[in-house]
Amino acid sequence: MKKITTILLSVAAAFALSLSVTSCEDYLDKAPASDISDADVFGNFTSFQGYIEQMYNCIVNYDKAGAWNRFNFADENLTNGQDAFDLGNWWANETYFFGQSANPSDVTCRAKRVWEYAWYAIRAANLALEHLDGENDEFIGTDEEFKLLKGQALFFRGFFYYEICRYWGGMPYITHVIGASEDMTTEEYNRLTAQESFKLMAKDFGEAAELLPEHWDRTTAGQATSGNNNQRVNKYFALGFQGKALLWAASPMLNEEATGKNEFDGELCKQAAEALGKLLKLSDEKKDYYLEPWKTYEQIFWMPNYARTGAHEVIMNSQYYDRRVRWSALGSTVPASLSMNGTASEGPTQNIVKNFGMANGLPIDDPESGFNPEDPWTNRDPRFDLLVVVDGDRISNLDPAAHNHYAELFNGGYHRNGGSFGKGSDTGYYYRKYNGLGKDFNNNFANKLEAHCPYLRMADVYLMYAEAVNWMTGGGPSAKASTYSKTAVEAFEAVRARCGVPALPARYTSDAPTFFEQIVRERAVELLMEAQRFDDLRRWNRIADPRYLDKTCIDFDRGADGKPTNIRERVIITRVASSPKMNWLPIQVKYTKMYKGFSQNPGW
Repeated sequence: MKKITTILLSVAAAFALSLSVTSCEDYLDKAPASDISDADVFGNFTSFQGYIEQMYNCIVNYDKAGAWNRFNFADENLTNGQDAFDLGNWWANETYFFGQSANPSDVTCRAKRVWEYAWYAIRAANLALEHLDGENDEFIGTDEEFKLLKGQALFFRGFFYYEICRYWGGMPYITHVIGASEDMTTEEYNRLTAQESFKLMAKDFGEAAELLPEHWDRTTAGQATSGNNNQRVNKYFALGFQGKALLWAASPMLNEEATGKNEFDGELCKQAAEALGKLLKLSDEKKDYYLEPWKTYEQIFWMPNYARTGAHEVIMNSQYYDRRVRWSALGSTVPASLSMNGTASEGPTQNIVKNFGMANGLPIDDPESGFNPEDPWTNRDPRFDLLVVVDGDRISNLDPAAHNHYAELFNGGYHRNGGSFGKGSDTGYYYRKYNGLGKDFNNNFANKLEAHCPYLRMADVYLMYAEAVNWMTGGGPSAKASTYSKTAVEAFEAVRARCGVPALPARYTSDAPTFFEQIVRERAVELLMEAQRFDDLRRWNRIADPRYLDKTCIDFDRGADGKPTNIRERVIITRVASSPKMNWLPIQVKYTKMYKGFSQNPGW
């Protein structure tokens, strides 16, 4: 497949070269691949699938594309020092999203950027669709092969529009291959509202779901790669992103932009619930993906000995491009003193940690929760113990560096900022989510560690379903979609029950607004450090909400009994954010000058 893709890219290069070469008399002047016809590329399944493969190579692995992470963008994380996003200077990080011209054959993940690769893939998807259904239809193959090819092309057109629109808002939704002489001043090329764009991508996802199989291993065409098809686009991918796109379209931010109403659109929520319900019903029946059992929960995020992450829960995982950066920049979630070459350390903020409830299932601010502010880490939600490192936790078996055996996160401790190695935690916490910190952690363990941030997993699907049903027309906490048997509350509690947390009392699920605040809290906990927070706060119209502006730390001393004393919360950074300006990222100025109908985002 990679060889075919390389040939196709050579064809494209040869075509570009032919525009500037005047001599055509000598056969030797012709590019090596210039005799390949459309029929050679699009005429049979093997070569056509080779063309489709380049779209997989356009998926940006965000956490391997630079030395910092998207979970810095909101209020959940703090790297040593201030991030430009915290200061409201979103221009400073534009090279993280914009880069050089797209080249899908480049397997260097650090070269891939969202903007260029997404537009490249959208054009490639449109070209594929024209060669399947258009005037240039050369494909000869089985009905199954046709559906696989068309389903992937439709999915990728929707997916790469999703990648663009969730950062930069509404775009012209192009469904054909733009010719060199095409007039782009017509209304067709004007920017749509974000809601219109997400509705169109949801349509593509829905059509893809009708064509794609549940899993390629159960297809005839998929037998050639049987056992290695987990990352090939299937029905679950399409239904999951259809629901996600519709939930975006229904959100208060997009609805306000389109209609002036800062509230969920009930009908779009209903459509989202139905799509997500189909996925959950399929999961219950086929067991292709499901909530990973608690005892193997960590396998969703990290694995030792170069093993693949994701377990049974991750539907779409991050792409593998370069094993040398298999866990950077996620490696910065390890204390710098352990990561050998680390230059910074990540830490969850105290304000995000407060979302973790107690082992009895209650929020820490509930009078009946049993939370003790003088002993804040005892009897917390089991996910807190598994995902977050606190003072005194065992973090490695490195020898003889005794300081590295147990976390010293108290003020002045070795792993606290200002400690003896100077790259400690600013917040009083470390992450354990992507690194396996514990008694088995050492250099050999770290060198063979695989860590990947999921793009779509089952817990996210359950929580999106709960949110969509809660706000759909005729919905609420006790309602359910027509496509699935669980109510919003039951889907919500399925995620929590996995780790043994009891269900919330009825007072938290009595009405849609009250229950929604628990969904907000649960997404902060379950999807911690998965780069969902930035998207969530924006689509909920809360990016500039005062409740989410402060990034705080926990200051404390260590008592003689090893317990924290003199505990106090301190604001480190108050994020600079305003709405609607901070709803969307700025577009590089050179692109806003392409033609009159392609405008800059408001405020930038």
